[in-house]
Amino acid sequence: MREISNRAVLTVARHEGAWSVELAGEHFGQSADKEVAKAAAHRRARTLQDSGQACQIRITGEHGFGARS
Repeated sequence: MREISNRAVLTVARHEGAWSVELAGEHFGQSADKEVAKAAAHRRARTLQDSGQACQIRITGEHGFGARS
């Protein structure tokens, strides 16, 4: 797999008691429902991709892997 050094990484994770998306230190898409936060990440990734930016969405806390308290 080829490494892309300027890829935007959007991370869906628990933050301050809710699910949110983090991108470059900015949190957005906060919701009690993880699916709503994931949809916010996908919308932002689509916008970034449409402007030519490579993206990756990471989701932490699913199935107990990478869970944060």
